[in-house]
Amino acid sequence: MNDVRRARIALYRQVAEALRRGQFDVSIPIGAPDEVSELGEALQALAQTLKAQSEQTTMLAEITRRVNEGLLINEILDHVYESFFSLIPYDRIGLALLEEDNTVVRAFWAHSEAMEVNLPVGYSAILAGSSLEDIISTGRPRILNDLEDYLEKHPDSDSTRRIVKEGMRSSLTCPLVAKGQPVGFLFFSSIKANTYSEAHQQIFLQIAGQLAVALEKGRIYQELLDTTAELREARDALETEATRDSLTGLWNRRSIFELLKRDMARAQREGKPLAAVMIDIDNFKLINDRIGHLAGDEALTEVTRRIASTLRTADILGRIGGEEFLIILYPADEQTAIEVMERARRTCESEPVVIDTGELNVTISLGAAVVNDIEDVGFSVILKTADRALYRAKNGGRNRSEAERV
Repeated sequence: MNDVRRARIALYRQVAEALRRGQFDVSIPIGAPDEVSELGEALQALAQTLKAQSEQTTMLAEITRRVNEGLLINEILDHVYESFFSLIPYDRIGLALLEEDNTVVRAFWAHSEAMEVNLPVGYSAILAGSSLEDIISTGRPRILNDLEDYLEKHPDSDSTRRIVKEGMRSSLTCPLVAKGQPVGFLFFSSIKANTYSEAHQQIFLQIAGQLAVALEKGRIYQELLDTTAELREARDALETEATRDSLTGLWNRRSIFELLKRDMARAQREGKPLAAVMIDIDNFKLINDRIGHLAGDEALTEVTRRIASTLRTADILGRIGGEEFLIILYPADEQTAIEVMERARRTCESEPVVIDTGELNVTISLGAAVVNDIEDVGFSVILKTADRALYRAKNGGRNRSEAERV
């Protein structure tokens, strides 16, 4: 053996050792064709294969990491769509989950490059007797590399018809099994025929378990969020029912009185004036008696809307019973109270209230209690003063406003 061949063999030993240590990006000179060069070519092919496998393993690890970082199921699926293309080709990915004790498959999410999605979220099918049932039983991904041919042989497959209409020509259907239990399917689809191979099946199988667990975790977390949101909505509805008037949506009697007490405390702390305005719809009993309570409710609701439209942002309007309302003005002196009352009064008389049975001319009377120094002024005193001012407005001919200092 000449010295050149010995040197090449020694170099190939070094290459083999580098490959053993995981150094795959190595230079392998081949030299003149002989038995030793064949060894060099084999080492070169091995290095390329190991390098590709290493890159693939790194990609899979990164994808798994990103998927497991997601909490919401849509976050996880977005990571899948962004990341998997380096490993599995696709123009569409869809997720279907098993529901109703694993008897129904329902489309949960999809991302497609097609102009029109024909297999939408919410689409469902019975699992029993379908080809998907076979995939669950085997636990292995299924390749269909000619969807048009498959549809011709299985004309009753509505889902295949829809996906072909989207322009897809091959598919890789992957079962998702979390902790031994089937949870659904991930569908990779391509606009090209003959896209998928056994290598793509193997790639998916390497991370199938982690992906299925992550998606199931995301679904459970999403369901928890949805349940929390439903409970919050129910709580808000109960709170609204407890604090708001059911007809007008205004603060009810108890709530508006509590808000008045709150602003009385603020006025005392801050040393600012406060006003409370009582309002009564003129001759409202006649409306109810002559044309009925439903018409009365329509008129009351419209008057409420008109009054509210004239108020400042900080002003608070509530219904204290029947056709009576209370406005809390803080801060507000006598002049401000008069301006607010007159603006509301003029708006209410400006045009008839239209109801189902015709039109009604509706006016209001208002009385304000104005407190410049709230020290030692009680809650009941303010209400009695406002009621007294309202009484003067009604006795003065109605459609009027009066103010009285406490």
